Amino acid sequence: MLGLGRLRRVAGEISSDIRSARDRDPAARGVGSIEILTSWAGVQALLAHRVAHALWDAKVPLAPRVISYGSRAVTGVEIHPAAQIGADFFIDHGSGVVIGETAEIGDRVTLYQGVTLGGTGFAPGKRHPTLEDSVTVGSGAKLLGPLTIGRNAKVGANTVVIEDVPAETTVVGNPGHPVRVEGKPVEGPDTDWIHLPDPIAEAIKELSARISMLESELAKARGEDDSSGSVTELRPKKGPSSAGG
Repeated sequence: MLGLGRLRRVAGEISSDIRSARDRDPAARGVGSIEILTSWAGVQALLAHRVAHALWDAKVPLAPRVISYGSRAVTGVEIHPAAQIGADFFIDHGSGVVIGETAEIGDRVTLYQGVTLGGTGFAPGKRHPTLEDSVTVGSGAKLLGPLTIGRNAKVGANTVVIEDVPAETTVVGNPGHPVRVEGKPVEGPDTDWIHLPDPIAEAIKELSARISMLESELAKARGEDDSSGSVTELRPKKGPSSAGG
């Protein structure tokens, strides 16, 4: 059953979760702990999970699933009681987040709304993702199967990940592709999801430029005027960074 040590651990985890919300959500800065507990759905869902998981570990019947179900109805966040979640975890906005039974989440991980840590297949055993420390997952991303997201990796909004992601890597697209911004990895927990590069657009741009060059060379070989016209360059969206907003 629940012991004093387990209760102390849960209380410490809840305290760190509130601190994480204040550190990573600009709207929570200067807001009291009670207000965060009563107004932040992601924090409420995590609070319920901490209790449900402790009961699950203590092999208390029924109660962990009831708590999980009630939390989903209130917050829109579904976390299986068996899922393992580390310290300083933060779910921003929360609505639509799903975390499966065998998911494992390290410390200082951030998820945005609509993220799914889902399973594949019907076989028992490990079938949900593992997120190592300091991972950030953008809104709407789907991570499917027993894959591993390495330390400090970042998953762009609406990305579908079906393979392991190395540490210090940013992935975007469907399926997810590694990308770099200006030759450097994307840094910081509040990633600017708007200005991430699009690997498919970059491939199309390269193909378009190649076709234009070949048409020009063919026209010269035939002694014709080069009337292929200019190629419109596909550029990433410009503007102020949305990081931290």
